[in-house]
Amino acid sequence: MEKSSKEEESSDEDGGNLEDGEVELTSGYRGRTTHTSGEHLGQRSGPEPTGGDSCEGHTEKDSSCDPSILQSPCSSPHSSSILPPSSSSSSSSALCLTPPLPPEVELSAILTDTSLTLDVYLGGAAVVPLLWDSNPERLKKLQYLRLGSEDQTGLDSSLDVLQHLTALRSLAIRGHCFHDSRGDPLPGLVTNLPASFSSLSNLVHLDLSFNQLSFLPPSLLQLRSLSSLLLCHNHLSHLPPDVGRLSSLRFLSLLGNKLVSLPSSMGQIQALESLDVSYNNLQELPDEIGSLEQLVKLELSHNKLTQLPESMGFLRSLRELIIYSNDLRLIPPCVNNLPHLKIDARDNPLGKPPTPPPLPVAPDQTKKRIPELHLRFNQHSFCVSLAGCHVFIPGGAELVFPPGCLMKNTRLKWAWRKPERKWVCLEEHDVLLSRPLELCPHGVTFIKPVEVCVPYHRARKGSEVVVRTFDRQSWSTLCTERRKGSDSHSRRRTARLACCSVSHFSWFIVVSRPARDSCSVTAAGALLVSSCDPGIKLTFPPDSTVQTRSITLQVLQVSVQDVRDLCGDPEARVSPLLCLTQNPSLHFLEQVKVQIPLPSGVTGHTVDLSCLHLFHGDPAAQTWADVTSQVSLCVTHLYAVFYVTHFSWYWLWYTTQRCVSGVVRKVYQKLKQFRVRFLVLQRKTDPSQVLLQCLPDTLKYDGPQPSDLCDLLEGEQFFAGFERGLDVTTDRPDCIEGRLCFVFYSAMNNLKEVYICAAQGHKGSVRGQVSFYRGDVPAEFPEEVSRRRKGPDKQWLTTLPLRLPARNSENTFIIEENQYPPLNLGDPETGYLTEANLLSISLQIGHDWRVIGIHLGLSYAELDRIQYKNRDNLEALVLDMLFLWAQRRGGPGGVARLVAAMIESGRTDVAEEIQDIVDIGKRKYCESLRKVGLEAESSAHRETQQEATPTLSTDS
Repeated sequence: MEKSSKEEESSDEDGGNLEDGEVELTSGYRGRTTHTSGEHLGQRSGPEPTGGDSCEGHTEKDSSCDPSILQSPCSSPHSSSILPPSSSSSSSSALCLTPPLPPEVELSAILTDTSLTLDVYLGGAAVVPLLWDSNPERLKKLQYLRLGSEDQTGLDSSLDVLQHLTALRSLAIRGHCFHDSRGDPLPGLVTNLPASFSSLSNLVHLDLSFNQLSFLPPSLLQLRSLSSLLLCHNHLSHLPPDVGRLSSLRFLSLLGNKLVSLPSSMGQIQALESLDVSYNNLQELPDEIGSLEQLVKLELSHNKLTQLPESMGFLRSLRELIIYSNDLRLIPPCVNNLPHLKIDARDNPLGKPPTPPPLPVAPDQTKKRIPELHLRFNQHSFCVSLAGCHVFIPGGAELVFPPGCLMKNTRLKWAWRKPERKWVCLEEHDVLLSRPLELCPHGVTFIKPVEVCVPYHRARKGSEVVVRTFDRQSWSTLCTERRKGSDSHSRRRTARLACCSVSHFSWFIVVSRPARDSCSVTAAGALLVSSCDPGIKLTFPPDSTVQTRSITLQVLQVSVQDVRDLCGDPEARVSPLLCLTQNPSLHFLEQVKVQIPLPSGVTGHTVDLSCLHLFHGDPAAQTWADVTSQVSLCVTHLYAVFYVTHFSWYWLWYTTQRCVSGVVRKVYQKLKQFRVRFLVLQRKTDPSQVLLQCLPDTLKYDGPQPSDLCDLLEGEQFFAGFERGLDVTTDRPDCIEGRLCFVFYSAMNNLKEVYICAAQGHKGSVRGQVSFYRGDVPAEFPEEVSRRRKGPDKQWLTTLPLRLPARNSENTFIIEENQYPPLNLGDPETGYLTEANLLSISLQIGHDWRVIGIHLGLSYAELDRIQYKNRDNLEALVLDMLFLWAQRRGGPGGVARLVAAMIESGRTDVAEEIQDIVDIGKRKYCESLRKVGLEAESSAHRETQQEATPTLSTDS
């Protein structure tokens, strides 16, 4: 988190301090208005660079930026004509840009007279060659171009065109403009630049951040007019010796690379005013750095510097020196004596003596390997000696007791608990990932910390995994590290372990939660940047607080499609949900600036401010209020900025609906739920043994037909009740008022094995059911979700059938075996199959039985019942399918339908065999008639019947 803060601490975020001439869309106390600051766009000679061209929000202050750096002006109603009334206008309007652009995007939204903005559309770089082929003369006039570099095909084709755009003054080809389905930013794919890139002789500003450059392209050194160069977050390990040829360079950012040293030719860039080489691996600086007489700001944080060169005393223009998080033990006096210099030297061992090299370890002092202890499932206690031990608990947990952690030999106990409410403590948006592990005796203290490692299920992408423990009074979160389990302890695959160091024993659980970013805010102010999305920032101005406060930021990524489905607005879009907390909970003395990305698909050029709503959430009351008219909401090209004096939850919506506060509440509650299915399995040999299971819909499942989808909250209670002649043992501890009690956890196995019986006084077989009901539903739960039926069972979820066979005189169940009644398919004259023929055919069908059943006209429900009934016997399964169809639809013409179904299913081999059997049957039938002399008589009889049919009434 400290790294993200460093990347942003000197930034002027989008919409933070707008330069003269930049358009700002503002929503204020008196409603939304649109205004321009500074000169009219048509009169400006060129705007200043803003956060849009920075390293993921990293924008330099005015003191370190070249006023001559140009950037694309914002599209607005005040700008000059977008499409001139020429032939190019008609050709452009006829040009199809879908794909790569969305269908609703018009050309005027991305292209003006001098600017082209394509980094807000995934794969938008592919538009450049299309426009070049359509109207090259217009494209040659471009001065500002922004591209995303996440699409290789579009990137390559755009680079081929760039050599012709010689009027360009500002160019951005950046990665991290978009995120994948898991929320990870898409990396840029630029690894080099073509030699023809040097033709851009008018280029003043170049941004290649978040790409994969491992060296500085030689063609860049030919750009003698370049004054601003951003190469943040690439893979540069060195700079070329002739980098000094960039003599016009005024701003250079190499943040987040792998530089070990700087070349001495850096001193030749005499015009350099701002240099950022933070977050690299620099161990020293060249003496020539003292030649940068115009240098105003120098950022060297998060490197490995042990000393600063004395030549830095000649940097008389230096105003800001940032050197925190290095290994500096002394700042040269000549640097301290520089006038007007502000130094940030935090996290350096200043004044401390050099760390002596470690002493060689004597052979007798070498750390001895502690003994290992592998427990069995029935070993719930173990003894720890003074020598310590490494304990492996069945289920994947590990305990590491260092030598000397106890005063004497001690016997300890362990137990896995069921994930019930009394063992589990979840906060908002938490997900339980493990069963509770209880270590006894509670409260036993250790002289040295003991490492407790708990296995857990896979967590969601972007979330963090933590261990929680109970300290006799409340649950607390422990500092957690994740690692793989020991190979010697795993039989199938290595377990995932969440490890923490503890000084006492208690209950331990593993949960996942949205990643938390924290910082301490003092009177000097601070900057907090989200690790999930660097575009989300909190800026605390100086004097915003008197006492130090602890700030926590959580970001919840929300699926736009889910929101649209829930609210019924196909145009709805949302930004990530911000959860802001502070301790102590007091209002700030100054307004805190909050920056969040605009909803996906919405930009400052296309936004309709009347559809933009900022909602304030109260986590205690579970309410959402529209506060758009109560805050100063500013919109830039990619971000929305607003100011607050107290913290809570904030959510930015873009929707055409009105009065959407209630809709937001319902959508939020719905997004917290998990879609689940219920299953009921009976053992064939003992039908009274029933397995009840609740599975999240995201898990793969192949088995009997489950229930319809239902909605459950993490940690929600639900019940299973046996009805219609069925009963269950009520002396179970989890049986409440005759119903089994469950607690749903999305990452755990929600199942129970029970034994059912016929209700008292009921004899014979029972066709009963099991129904699932909600338990205690929170009061704020949406009514339309919690209410399914009226009456005492209004919390009903679903019902599944159960069948309990009758018992015989020996008190054992009468299990019905599969019996197939004798039948003959078709008739001898048109086609005939006997029962024996069907049995022989079934042996060849195998796993194609389901496709064949569908082509025979059986329903999916019938096929699912057959599969459930014979899930362990493929032969019986195929026979059930064939005989079910033959009994219902196997009359005259049935053989022809069976042959057609085999052909449609791709089993022509079986179809040919059936046809051969039918032909043999026909031939035998005809021969038998011929032998008894009935063939001619049979033919004559049929002819007589056909002729006599019209005159039957007369003859009679």
